[in-house]
Amino acid sequence: MARLGVGEKAPSFTLRDEHGEEVSLKDFLGMRVVLYFYPADDTPGCTKEACQFNDGFAAFNSLGVLVFGVSPDSPESHLAFRKKYGLSFSLLSDPEKTVMTRYGAFGEKMLYGKKVNGVIRSTFVVSPAGTIEHVFYNVRADGHAAKVLATLAN
Repeated sequence: MARLGVGEKAPSFTLRDEHGEEVSLKDFLGMRVVLYFYPADDTPGCTKEACQFNDGFAAFNSLGVLVFGVSPDSPESHLAFRKKYGLSFSLLSDPEKTVMTRYGAFGEKMLYGKKVNGVIRSTFVVSPAGTIEHVFYNVRADGHAAKVLATLAN
């Protein structure tokens, strides 16, 4: 599985958001974007991570940074998840895991001591020029949003 590194061009994509609208990375050239990949809506770890990104939403905004969560869940699932927890940022649907694979956020991982294929909790900061500015692979859900925010604030 290929992993992205700092300075590489961010893989382009067009995915559907929670409203079924297409969202393309190219639409955000000139802006910093946080893409965080997570396994599933409304599960304990993913909920904690989403809520913590949401808690930092104003701080990300003040830095001019857009936040997007990406999982294999459907737009309908994303909409329900956003409403249930009052999330302020968009969630993107990657049911075929194509974008996740291109970012190195899907593949072989260890789960309870066994090798499985699945979503690798990962976060990428895409620079205004469209390159990878920061990479976080195999992150722990709890406290991760604060680490990303601290990295961006420095």
